[in-house]
Amino acid sequence: MKTVMVVAGTRPEIVKMAPIVRALQKQKIPTTFVSCGQHYDYNMSQQFIEELELPAPDHAYRVKVDSPGKQTAQIITYMDKLLREITPALVLVEGDTNTVLAAAVAANKLKIPIGHVEAGLRSFDLRMPEEHNRRLTDHLSTFLFAPTERAKANLKKESVWGRIYVTGNTVIDAVIQHLPIAEKKSAILKKIRFKKFALATAHRAENVDDEAVLSTFMEAFAESPVPVVYPVHPRTKKRLRQNNMYTQTSKIRNVQLLPPVGYLDFLMLMKKSELIITDSGGIQEEATAPNIKKPVLVIRLSTERPEAVEAGFAKIVGTEKHKILTAIQKALSERKPLPDKSPFGDGTASEKIVNIIQKELFSS
Repeated sequence: MKTVMVVAGTRPEIVKMAPIVRALQKQKIPTTFVSCGQHYDYNMSQQFIEELELPAPDHAYRVKVDSPGKQTAQIITYMDKLLREITPALVLVEGDTNTVLAAAVAANKLKIPIGHVEAGLRSFDLRMPEEHNRRLTDHLSTFLFAPTERAKANLKKESVWGRIYVTGNTVIDAVIQHLPIAEKKSAILKKIRFKKFALATAHRAENVDDEAVLSTFMEAFAESPVPVVYPVHPRTKKRLRQNNMYTQTSKIRNVQLLPPVGYLDFLMLMKKSELIITDSGGIQEEATAPNIKKPVLVIRLSTERPEAVEAGFAKIVGTEKHKILTAIQKALSERKPLPDKSPFGDGTASEKIVNIIQKELFSS
């Protein structure tokens, strides 16, 4: 029996693949769901699967090493064995993680077609391991599902050999589908000390592994003109402790530290916030969903989501304290109206992707 193997390794991948899994089920296309457990907290990944009311993975693996090279090698070995057993018609991956690259390499070696969801994103910042992962995966893929025309242009410039389709990004589908569930189920807002707040996230290695940058972020949050709610990524918490910053930061009245939160809780924090301060890529997209529509300050030097900047949702502010604080103040005082439409699609990306898969692989 021909099957589409959907592979996810981290929580953001699970979120963005959830609408595709539902669309595959709706079309009655046989699906094999694989969780590679790359994420720092395996149980949190399982929680996401349950929260999103997805079927339990048909196959689950738990990566037990921190080294990116060893992670990638372990997942290639695991996927090679699994692919030989199942021989799917297509391996579907999303994004730019070690899982994505490893699954694509394993499938390529066995001559199994690869579909890359969110193909063509480019930050042009080669310090970021994600930039290497996404570029390599694009050049291995048979079907490239680009979220925007800009992403398609990036792929054409690089002369990828696979077929390119502009579909929108499934993250918008996910927000539209899941925010109503979050509004019914989430109780996170009862735990927040502030009536008005900015939501912050920071986890990228090039930021939090640099003591000076990490210290700058904490100082900016402490001095922010609006209180900051900050769910702390385990990597960041580890670095804060190593640099003797965690206890001091936890005592700042203007900042509320939270443990990592589930997806539904995070949706509610985005919805309720005045603005979002982040070094994440996916959040720059989620904030543009029509039922979120929040300004985003990107505390990085570059972004692979320039469409969010051009549409007026996001602004790259860098990693210097005075620039971050100036940008927060300006965002709060100007209150510019944001577009009603997301530059990343209208919430039908998953349907478009599955219709293409149906036509290309299951119509005969």
